[in-house]
Amino acid sequence: MVRLRWLIFIASIFSVLIAQSAQAEVGLEEISDGQAAGKQEPKKELHSVARKSLINKVQPVTKMQQLSEVERPRTNAQMLVQSPASSEVIQVTGVQANPTDNGVEMILQTTQGEQLQITNNSAENNFIADIPNAQLRLPSGDGFTFRSQNPIEGITEITVTNLDTNTIRVTVAGEAGLPTVELFDSNEGLIFGFTPAATAIQPEIEQPTSEIPQEEPSAQGDEPIELVVTGQQDNYRVPDATSATRSNTPLRDIPQSIQVVPQQVIRDQQATRLNEVLQNVPGVVQGGASPRTYANVFNIRGFNSFAQTLVNGLPDPTVGNVGFGSNIERVEVLKGPASVLYGQGGLAGKVNLVTKRPLLEPFYEIEASAGSFNFYRGAIDLSGPLNPEKTVLYRLNVSAQTTESLTDFYEQQRYLIAPVLSWQISDRSKLTLEADYSRAEGPYDFGIPAQGSVLPNPNGKIPRNRNVSEPNIDNSQNQVFRAGFDFEHLFSDNWQMRSVFRASFLQLNREIVFPTSLANDQRTLSRGYGPQDYKENIYNLDTYTVGNFTTGSIEHQLVVGLNLFRHDTDTAGSNRSIAPLDVFNPVYGAVPTGASIPFYDVKDRIQQLGFYVQDQITLTEQLKLLLGGRFDIANKNYRDATGNFGSATGDFKQEEAFSPRIGIVYQLIQPISIYASYSSSFNQATDPFSPAESEPERGKQYEIGVKADLTDRLSATLAFYDLTRSNLPTADPDNPLQTIQVGEQRSRGIEFDISGQILPGWNIIAGYALTDAEITKDNNFPVGNQLNNVPRNAINLWTTYELQSGNLQGFGFGLGVFYFGERQGDLANTFVLPGYTRTDAAIFYKRDNFRAALNIRNLFDIDYFVSAQSRARVFPGDPFTVVGTVSWQF
Repeated sequence: MVRLRWLIFIASIFSVLIAQSAQAEVGLEEISDGQAAGKQEPKKELHSVARKSLINKVQPVTKMQQLSEVERPRTNAQMLVQSPASSEVIQVTGVQANPTDNGVEMILQTTQGEQLQITNNSAENNFIADIPNAQLRLPSGDGFTFRSQNPIEGITEITVTNLDTNTIRVTVAGEAGLPTVELFDSNEGLIFGFTPAATAIQPEIEQPTSEIPQEEPSAQGDEPIELVVTGQQDNYRVPDATSATRSNTPLRDIPQSIQVVPQQVIRDQQATRLNEVLQNVPGVVQGGASPRTYANVFNIRGFNSFAQTLVNGLPDPTVGNVGFGSNIERVEVLKGPASVLYGQGGLAGKVNLVTKRPLLEPFYEIEASAGSFNFYRGAIDLSGPLNPEKTVLYRLNVSAQTTESLTDFYEQQRYLIAPVLSWQISDRSKLTLEADYSRAEGPYDFGIPAQGSVLPNPNGKIPRNRNVSEPNIDNSQNQVFRAGFDFEHLFSDNWQMRSVFRASFLQLNREIVFPTSLANDQRTLSRGYGPQDYKENIYNLDTYTVGNFTTGSIEHQLVVGLNLFRHDTDTAGSNRSIAPLDVFNPVYGAVPTGASIPFYDVKDRIQQLGFYVQDQITLTEQLKLLLGGRFDIANKNYRDATGNFGSATGDFKQEEAFSPRIGIVYQLIQPISIYASYSSSFNQATDPFSPAESEPERGKQYEIGVKADLTDRLSATLAFYDLTRSNLPTADPDNPLQTIQVGEQRSRGIEFDISGQILPGWNIIAGYALTDAEITKDNNFPVGNQLNNVPRNAINLWTTYELQSGNLQGFGFGLGVFYFGERQGDLANTFVLPGYTRTDAAIFYKRDNFRAALNIRNLFDIDYFVSAQSRARVFPGDPFTVVGTVSWQF
């Protein structure tokens, strides 16, 4: 009955949207945040031909004029002369596209516009210009692409992107022919004036005189102008990433698998939890925790990667405890060992959360959502300049959310406030100050026992919504405050320095009743009671220099850095007895009994000093080499006052480790690259609940793959890897109370991902992962056992289509299919989680600055289980749910 009411509601919304669309004329496209975005794609592919040169300048003006207001000689793009050469790399910090009476003007915002070199590579109807001494640095999430679709009749698209690390490419697709192009300078930068071919070739016809003046044609004629200003990237393909090399590097030049989930995917899926975002990345699956809690636990390539999370390139384990905020612009997943740049940890990969950055132009957005299980969420996003010179910018994200879930008596609240301030001190120095406060409140979801869910139980089937805790007791409060700075300085055109610092402070207070084991009658669940106070302070400073130079004909991009990291943990917990629970006939209201017994009282400090060097070497245009190495001095000082988990007087260990990385990329043809790499990592001990082992845990990976730009809007990666995790503690056969570090686990697999636009309006992000993760050496578990929560086969597919014209322009729909094969529930391989296929769907409507969407998860309401922590804790997936969202930008 509930599902029927939802379907009726969806149908009514669908009818309203169609009715509104049919009555409205095609108007302005959506103006969105972040990088420039359009809604329609070019009608033909752009191809490069022999180079032609161009430039035409006028004197700088104090106030930006419209193209039609400036008198200047008309020069065809095919007749423009080459600009003077310059070796300086110019930073272009913004791009705008504005319609004019005769066409459209595009502004490359920079203080050094007169120094830009421009070479013409136009072909057919497409004007293509390369600027080889410039780099695009848009303010939204370190964006690297500006896109404006259908800015004026006769021009289908304007694109500005980084062709490589030192070259900007401007592409303008004409509909009927090559647009006429004019250039001139202003105090805001370099301006391109584009006139469509159909307009440019029309002869001037003398109009008959009349005593009655004719009205000038209105901009709101039969073919209204579609205006797109600086906004977010409306594309599923992201060509560049920073997490793999600490520099803005095209993905096809990185000899390692890395996938980016952009803001548009997050928005289209209405993802509010990190695990919802990571479902789009093959090889990443939910780990041993409930997907409904605020904790982020996931496996990468078969290995648990809890707390292996970065925020803007700095390791920050607190993200694993307090969710995923509305201030996240995109998520980058670097697969494989990552110690070269980030120090210890990350044996299987890193997840980098890139936050939203201040914008040059005023931007305001409000968003509201409501859905199943009393889900309510509101968010605001504000940005713009604080002074007329636009050297001081701000951004503020605020959100609040409350929800219940399929688990009885479960209610959670989450809050976020995230201000950012950037100051362009000079044309060579920039300072960004960033802070955020996150808070999550609610019970901890412990799932249900395996017997009665994925295993048979003579008493029947345990309801998926059963709460095995105590509703009046179980509650957690997590809060994190982060603050830091990001300082960038250009020493010269080819050398720059960056210093980034962040301090993170986590405080967790919880009182929980947790399940331990099911009795022989298979209905009585033993439980424990344990309050906990947990504090975590993290300090991270990373300073590095990036330099570009040549040795003969060989180009180098050198990164040299120093990293200081400290992680302090102070936590205490105790145990008391509490009555068991009949999971088939629960009676709640039990209270703890007996004396409180201290269980642990831990003070743990991890410190790390790292030096790293990396060189990206361009041997030829087709052949690139990546060499890197890092030397770390890491120590751990651990003390447990109770003596239960370590020495009461303290345990100190210090290790020195060298982590190399080498990779090679060969470009077979321009859109296809093959690569091979070797990388390693180490982990002395990042677990605050255990002392350091005598030897650091090691990870080594070999990877080969193919990366292809199938079109200029669609990319794919195919990777083969062999990853080994060694020096794992296991039982000493001569003394079962001791451990020895001879354990080993190995993961081998194949991963394929594809993302981008197939056709105008048709987006896709999809992937497949074959993962064979097993125990290869161990004294506790049989060799050959499969690692838990790792499906052998997994498929993810999400695709959307948006109508590009007609009365229903802006209306679209999305479909998602997510398949996960069966998984082992524990390392002993005593039970199996069955495989499942979940289907998601969405319908949405965009018009002007307004967007409305309905997202449906688990469309067919299947019963499935996402992961397990033990035989007593198996976590069901969410049932059929609907979330409706409306947003307005102004």
